[in-house]
Amino acid sequence: MHILLTGGTGLIGRQLCRQWMSQGHRLTVWSRKPEKVTKICGAQVRGVARLEDLGDAPVDAIVNLAGAPIADRPWTHKRKALLWSSRITLTETLLTWLENREQKPQVFISGSAVGWYGDGGERELTEDSPPVNEDFASQLCIAWEETAQRAEALGIRVILIRTGLVLSAEGGFLSRLLLPFKLGLGGPIGNGRQWMPWIHINDQIALIDFLLHRNDASGPYNACAPKPVRNREFAKTLASVLHRPAFMPMPALALKVGLGELSLLLLGGQRATPERLLQAGFTFQFTDLRAALDDLSSRL
Repeated sequence: MHILLTGGTGLIGRQLCRQWMSQGHRLTVWSRKPEKVTKICGAQVRGVARLEDLGDAPVDAIVNLAGAPIADRPWTHKRKALLWSSRITLTETLLTWLENREQKPQVFISGSAVGWYGDGGERELTEDSPPVNEDFASQLCIAWEETAQRAEALGIRVILIRTGLVLSAEGGFLSRLLLPFKLGLGGPIGNGRQWMPWIHINDQIALIDFLLHRNDASGPYNACAPKPVRNREFAKTLASVLHRPAFMPMPALALKVGLGELSLLLLGGQRATPERLLQAGFTFQFTDLRAALDDLSSRL
């Protein structure tokens, strides 16, 4: 199978490349820096700067994961424009390219996030749940999904991956927590009651691979472990794994002053569950937070 990836050099993309190369698939990564693709993703992975560089080579599947990190810096107007462009505009470019191709892929897997639902409070959120409130992160995900779904008009099956907080020793949000927690300065955010839908990187890769190979898969899937935890429990568990205390809460007011609108992402949460994945027969390797963090602890 020839798979075209966007975001192939990111945290999830790198792991997918390793997974699919081991299965014997052919991989091409569309990247602004194609010269770095081989180094990051593997010697047999091809990097292209323009989609036109693919020529008439058949593409069996597209996995669209590109997007600037959403929580790296405050949401200024300039930053919001970049977040929008790196997801929606890039996906529109893919669609335009697909419209002009005679050969179409069978499946289009597109990234999204559990932020699609907005701050869900205490509501349990399955894939059938509507957005609870539409903050910027929710609007961004909704637009991203709606853009990707336009591929259905081209006869392409569309799968939407609503990813939770990915636990990995190679980067992601966990790496930003390590320093304060290792210094004994970690703790809950705000009141610590917000729900955190987490997922181990191994399960994230496995579920994308699972859906890629299921001919009946389509629509949204919550990519998070079956047992979300509250922020306070997450902080306590991470501190325990690192053999550190967790008694330094981050006041909500300080976050609002320092991060502005971005603070809503940290102070809110989603009690999301992977109902459709479980119904499809996917088996999670990690359903317990402590076990997931223990697995990563030696590399943190």
